Amino acid sequence: MMWLRRFYARFKANMRHADKVLGMNRRNLGYVYPSNKRRYFEFANNKLLTKKTLETANLRVPETYLTIHSFYELTQLEASLQGLERFVIKPASGSGGKGIVVIDEHTKDSWVSVSGKRYTLEDIKKHIADIIFGVYSFDMNDTAIIEEKIEQDQGVAALSPHGLADIRMINYRGQNVKAMLRIATIASDGRANLHQGGIGVAIDLATGKTSSARIGQEDITSHPDTGVELLDVKIPFWEELQKLCESAARVIPLDYLGIDIALSVRGPVILEVNARPGIEIQNVAGEGMREHLSIIDKRSPVCE
Repeated sequence: MMWLRRFYARFKANMRHADKVLGMNRRNLGYVYPSNKRRYFEFANNKLLTKKTLETANLRVPETYLTIHSFYELTQLEASLQGLERFVIKPASGSGGKGIVVIDEHTKDSWVSVSGKRYTLEDIKKHIADIIFGVYSFDMNDTAIIEEKIEQDQGVAALSPHGLADIRMINYRGQNVKAMLRIATIASDGRANLHQGGIGVAIDLATGKTSSARIGQEDITSHPDTGVELLDVKIPFWEELQKLCESAARVIPLDYLGIDIALSVRGPVILEVNARPGIEIQNVAGEGMREHLSIIDKRSPVCE
C-alpha cells in the first residue's frame, strides 16, 4: 500500500498549497493577457522572428540552415540537404513540439531520426509539405525551418539519452520565477514535451540542483528507461543560463513568458519562447507560482 500513502501525502500537500497554485484562468486573465500585448504575440508564435530578434541581441540560437516557404522550393530540396548529416525540421509557427523531426544520421538513401525512424527524400518532402500546408499550425500556411541539431552537454545527455532535453524557464517582468528540466523518453519518441511522455524535473533557482521529478501523474526519482538518478543533480552552466533568460526577456516584448533553453557542449542555446507557457511546472515542483508572481508585482508595481 506504499502507493496509497504516497498519494495521500501528496494530496495533503496539494490541499495546503491550493491557494498558492496558479490556475489556467488566473494565468490567462491575471498575467498572460495583461502582460503580453496582442500585437507582440508574434515574437513568440513565429520562431523565425524569435530567432532574428534574439540573434540581433547576440543571444545564441540554433543556426538556421534553410527555410522553405513554398511547395516549389521542394524541387531543390535534395541539393539543399547535401552535406547535412544532422539537422532538425520544425514548423515556424508550430506548438507543443508537433511537427518536429530530429535527424541524427544520413545513410546512402535515407535519413535516420533520433528515434530510429528512417526517412527517404520523399518522406522528408511530404513532411515539409505538411508543415507548409499548416498541418501543425492551426490550418495556417507556415514555413519549414531546417536548423542545426544541438549536441547536448554530456552531463545533460546522461539524463536524457533518448533525445534533446530542454529547460523551461518562466520569466515575469524580467525576473526568473520557476524552472524545470524536460527530459525525453522512449515513449515520447525523443521529444521532451511533457504531454507526449517526457519527464519534468524541477530545478531550484538558487542552487541549480534538481529537486523533484514527475512523469504523467507519477512522482519518480530515476529515469524509467535507464534507471539514472534524476534528483540532486547540478545543472551545467546554471548561472550563465539564468542570465541568458533574463537577457532574452529584455529583448522579447512580452512580460510573462516561457523560455526554452537547450544545454549544448558550448553552453546554453535558446530554442524558442512561449507567450502562454503551461502551468504543469507547478505540479512538477510541488509548489505554486502565485506567491512568487505577487512578490514581483509588489517590488515593481505597474505604472499606468
